[in-house]
Amino acid sequence: MSKRKVEDTSLPIGECISQVQRILRERLCHQQLPDRAEGVEAQHKHLLELLRRTAVHGESNSVLIVGPRGAGKTTLLSCVLRELEEADLQKNLLQVYLNGLLQTDDRIALREITRQLHLENVVGDKVFGSFAENLAFLLEALKKGDRSSSRPVLFVLDEFDLFSHHKNQTLLYNLLDVSQSAQAPVAVVGLTCRLDVLELLEKRVKSRFSHRQIHLLSDLTFPRYLDRVRTQLSLPEDFPDARFSRDWNTGVQALCEDRSVEEVLRRHFGSSKDFRSLQLLLMLTVSRVSAANPAVRAADLQEASRLCCADSKANILHGLSILELCLIIAMKHLNDIYDGEPFNLQMVHNEFKKFLQRKSHSIYNFDQPVVMKAFEHLQQLELVRPVDGSAAKTQREYQLMRLMLDHSQVMEALQKYPQCPTDVKQWAMSAFG
Repeated sequence: MSKRKVEDTSLPIGECISQVQRILRERLCHQQLPDRAEGVEAQHKHLLELLRRTAVHGESNSVLIVGPRGAGKTTLLSCVLRELEEADLQKNLLQVYLNGLLQTDDRIALREITRQLHLENVVGDKVFGSFAENLAFLLEALKKGDRSSSRPVLFVLDEFDLFSHHKNQTLLYNLLDVSQSAQAPVAVVGLTCRLDVLELLEKRVKSRFSHRQIHLLSDLTFPRYLDRVRTQLSLPEDFPDARFSRDWNTGVQALCEDRSVEEVLRRHFGSSKDFRSLQLLLMLTVSRVSAANPAVRAADLQEASRLCCADSKANILHGLSILELCLIIAMKHLNDIYDGEPFNLQMVHNEFKKFLQRKSHSIYNFDQPVVMKAFEHLQQLELVRPVDGSAAKTQREYQLMRLMLDHSQVMEALQKYPQCPTDVKQWAMSAFG
């Protein structure tokens, strides 16, 4: 009787949509871990065994997880740590997370290690002679009350390859040195996209690394990708309104079978197999669902795809002044004439003056300082950049530059530029400027 009541429960459409938004946003934004790591069972077992030995026996280890972006490196590590937590082993394992994009030098990294291990009060105003002494003091401070053993520490180094660019690779050297010696139980897990990461390490650092590598290769097929879309958009069985849930899931199934939707998803699959980019696409799609539009439509997905694939540089061009746009077109012509060779402001200005002379337009006549200011603005927007190694003492007019846009981006932006003069468009499309 109670089961039938649940099935017959009917909520107002507005409340159903609110529930849908809450459930799907939580799923897509928080990137919930799968029940098990699919297709990487051997890698999961290997990493689990390494970290279990550190947590249980205090054994030091170092390992690299290598794979392209979106292959599941972070998911694999998170699944292993969740399994350790379920086995009640993680409570003995202190964790420190460092990211090469955030901890850009060893001083910042050491401060972050101190913060995550809650040892600010222990360190206080102490002065250390070297990084090694400071790290050794931190690990010594983690010893248990009987002073017989230290608590194991797991160091996760995301974007591991970026740490190799730190001065003398001091952080990597000391962490791997501790993991090789019997000073304190430490596990170092590096996550990187670079297959040649070992070639970046200095000889002394490489000699202290265990050379264990766990490789993840993306073997994702389009049917699995499509199935992931269906799973991510479907509502759970315990949704309060069973009838709405059934209709919604039927609509999702029909959406995934739609030919136009399949084309959009194939295009995304071809450009990136990263699940994070897929989740962004689905998030934008779900945000268009409302009480007036209570189902995901093919048009919603297509619009979300258009937003995802929008060219940010081409969008910047829409906000430029006519003078700046003319300078971009002049650079495009110089690229065509000189086959992509660098140019300078004087060459760009000369090309622009040719256009003015041919069209006899006084409205586009600008003084040299105004042209230079517009050129500097393009440089600030990073649409133009100096050639590496170009002389810093060279006059600004003669400093070699490169245009950071290709032909198609310029032409696409011109088509969408609001009220673009016809002669400017014709100049851009002409073969010889």
